[in-house]
Amino acid sequence: MNHTRALLDIMARLRHPETGCAWDLRQDFASLAPYTLEEAYEVADAIERGDMADLREELGDLLLQVVFHARIAEEQGLFGFEQVAAAIGDKLIRRHPHVFAEVEFATDAERQAFWEAAKEQERREKAGQTPPESVLHGMAHNQPALMIAQKLQERAARNGFDWPDVAPVLAKVREELDELEQAWQEGDRPHIEEEMGDLLFVTTCLARHLGVDAESALRQGNRKFIRRFQHIERQLAHRGKTLQDSHLAEMDQFWDEAKALGL
Repeated sequence: MNHTRALLDIMARLRHPETGCAWDLRQDFASLAPYTLEEAYEVADAIERGDMADLREELGDLLLQVVFHARIAEEQGLFGFEQVAAAIGDKLIRRHPHVFAEVEFATDAERQAFWEAAKEQERREKAGQTPPESVLHGMAHNQPALMIAQKLQERAARNGFDWPDVAPVLAKVREELDELEQAWQEGDRPHIEEEMGDLLFVTTCLARHLGVDAESALRQGNRKFIRRFQHIERQLAHRGKTLQDSHLAEMDQFWDEAKALGL
């Protein structure tokens, strides 16, 4: 049996109102949304770790979310899995005329410009409206804040609002850091939060100018912190100590040791 068809049949049985699984039957679009996001992040994590066996499994978990949502939609008479697959297939063909039609792009920039124009046209058609009042219209705000910041900046940059190179962005980072320090010295909590947001936003802009994905970079930084902190814990344990009965200077020593080891 075709494995895709088998998966769809399994989901149908899980959602059967009389013989299905009670947990699966309780789910709806909203309740599944956090799981869908979680599975997407687990796919990204497997990729970044280079674990291809785990990637295969996580892609299956993510596919399950698509099948689950499509099944609920089918039960409500909205659409089914085939319509989901058809829609993305049509979109890919529409956005790649250089592959599926006799269109040629002279440069990658020209191809990217067409891609963005096609996306904008799709947004207008979806909303059934004339061009939106803002080029930032339609941004999904339930994504991670770093990811949203980078997308906002990319869209603004495509419309001419951007620094020309890295140097002025670095200067802006320093400026925002100085403003944050001043807010901290004044003890103004709302101002501190505002300036912290400005610093994070412009740091994301710096990542973009350096060709770095801010969200991915921070995830790597998180993993590095975990590795080095766990090294501290192991070294203390070897000495019969815990974090609670150790002092910061000792922990800093093991942190530097972890750096020297390349952890």
